[in-house]
Order: sequence, then C-alpha cells, then structure tokens
Amino acid sequence: MEWSVLAKQVIALGAPMLGSALGGPLGGAAGQILSEVVGAAAPTPSAVQASLPSADPDKIAEAEARWAEAIQAEAETQRTAISETHATIRAEIASSDAIQRWWRPAYAWELTLECAALWTVLVHEFWTGDIQTINALIGATALLATYWAFRFGVLGVYVSGRTREKVCAATGQDAPGAIEKLVKAVVKKK
Repeated sequence: MEWSVLAKQVIALGAPMLGSALGGPLGGAAGQILSEVVGAAAPTPSAVQASLPSADPDKIAEAEARWAEAIQAEAETQRTAISETHATIRAEIASSDAIQRWWRPAYAWELTLECAALWTVLVHEFWTGDIQTINALIGATALLATYWAFRFGVLGVYVSGRTREKVCAATGQDAPGAIEKLVKAVVKKK
C-alpha cells in the first residue's frame, strides 16, 4: 500500500495540506508525522489506515500543524540558503579582484579559439588528404565529444551565472529561480 491511498481520507478528516503531501513525492515524510501523531502501530500506510477511523480530530489537527511546521522550517532553510547565495553573488560583483572579473570571459575566448583551431586542423587535413590524421580524429570522436560537452557545459553555466549577476547588479536582487518561487509561495501562506 502507498501513502497516496490515504490522501483523500486525511483531507476529508480536515488535514488538506497533509493529505495533499501524502499524495505527492513527500508522502513518506508526511506519513511518518501522521503515524506518530495518531499512534499507529507502525509507520506504514496500512497501520495508519487502521488507526485513522478511531483517531481523535484534535490529533489530525495536530498532525496538520506539525506538517505545516515542517514545511515552514524547510522554507526558512531555503530562504537562508538563497539569501546567502545572493550575498555571495553581490560580494563577487563588488569585488575588484581581476581574476574574479576576467576568468570567465577568458575561458569563453579560449574555448572559442580552441574550436577554431580544431576546425582549422580538420579542414586542413581534408584539404591535403592526410588520411592518417583524419582517422586519428575520427578515433578520438568519443573523447572529443565528452571533453567538449563538459567544456560547453561549463560555458553555459558561466553564461547563466553572468546573466544572474547582471540582473542582481541592476535590481539589487537575484532573479528568482524555481525553488525560490516555491519558498515564497509557501511563506506567503503563513
């Protein structure tokens, strides 16, 4: 039996947030709280289901309150983490350290030149008909694809990070990500 089976029953008993959580990816954590509060024989969906019909409505309300506290604590943890990240970003932007300012643009230019150099070699070898070098490049395709995927992945993170830095510099706060939007939504319900 899954925790999601209890979702409708718990919602009907007056615990909509806890019931919704039971039906989602946090069902195990919500079920643990519910099983503790209603005094189930074991922290399993079947044991909790057996305990629910005789559970005191105050216990269901207590389980709902404990779940809300757990979500609020997680929201506060995320808020603190996001706040610290923003403080770090602002400190890096204000930094006058040349390495901090120039390592990412230098990385992008170096990668661009590296791509150009490989294509120059490749075109030259096709032009001259050097089959041995062409075969060596074909043999190294998997290695080069992995290497360049990593390099371009780092460049993508750089571009994204630089955009966030510019937004932060312009507005004084970072552009909200998906987790930050979720935290704000949960905190507003308080």
